[in-house]
Amino acid sequence: MLSYRRGLDAMPSYDGVEKNYRIKVNANESTMNLPPLVEERVLNRLASLAFNRYPNEEYYSLVEQIAKNFSVEPAQILLGGGSSEIIEKVFHAFGGAGQRVVFPQPSFSMYKIYAKAAESDGVPFDLDENFNLDVDAFISKVREVGASLAVVCNPNNPTGNALTPAQVEKIVVSIDCAFLLDEAYVEFYGRSAVNLVAKYPNLLVARTFSKAYGLAGARVGYMIAQAEVTRMVNKTFMPYHMNKLSLATADIVYQMRDEFVPRLQFIINERNRLAELLKNLRGVEVFPSETNFLLIRLERAEELKNHLESLDIGIRYFAPSAFGLKNCLRISIGTQIENDTVFAAIKNFLGD
Repeated sequence: MLSYRRGLDAMPSYDGVEKNYRIKVNANESTMNLPPLVEERVLNRLASLAFNRYPNEEYYSLVEQIAKNFSVEPAQILLGGGSSEIIEKVFHAFGGAGQRVVFPQPSFSMYKIYAKAAESDGVPFDLDENFNLDVDAFISKVREVGASLAVVCNPNNPTGNALTPAQVEKIVVSIDCAFLLDEAYVEFYGRSAVNLVAKYPNLLVARTFSKAYGLAGARVGYMIAQAEVTRMVNKTFMPYHMNKLSLATADIVYQMRDEFVPRLQFIINERNRLAELLKNLRGVEVFPSETNFLLIRLERAEELKNHLESLDIGIRYFAPSAFGLKNCLRISIGTQIENDTVFAAIKNFLGD
């Protein structure tokens, strides 16, 4: 008889199995691979790697680059397998039995799972009907429950809206626990709060290479915090938890990040263009977005999802049980042709 850890069977899981659609706009990935010049340099770098050595050189090369860009010390940077691993480790560092973690809902679905995995009590805080976060009420909730950690995704996934840096600072200064700011989509927003780390020892900022830099397959993210915080969070990681291939790739990408600026602007422009097109369709509510996706709401959302899948187009549909997301669909921004094809399919379905 196998004896699993108590409570493991009740643990929720993240279903990452996906169909390879003709048009795949369901996972907030970049629809484009690396820019040609970046790809060439990545391949050259990979060809010279010493696979027989642990990835110390590659790890610290990327750490130093990031630290220099943000004018912080290398000791303030931690790398992880996407920002997801970093967030998970932060939950372990500040969680544990009897500890409470406060996070908004709807937001990144893994927060609830990470809290449970860390044996913490997850305390969801409801966004309003327009998916806005009541900052004062959120602060009150964090204080009321005596949280050891508060988390906000900014801009928020899957709703797309964002807090201002001033609102973020108000939260940081008003709570006495750790505050993790998940900035996975901040490059599409342009208003990071990372500069606040120097002022507030309780602020941790997590970012990723998966969205703006199109490295979802490489799994690289980083955290910026004060050095004592990174020292403690680092204790939750295993030795050599990242591989040379991903680190070397991210190192080149970060060196050449200016190559991605036109792509970022293209995605922002396409997001705004698609939003305006969708707003003209009867019965479609389009929510404001500062990300690389749009959230829409309409009565026949599930039917539309099925219709698009019949056309080999994958978008994200939220089950009725997902808090606040009934009849909602999330559409990642693709190429102009992909966006036009998705819009035409939706318009045709609705008979507009």
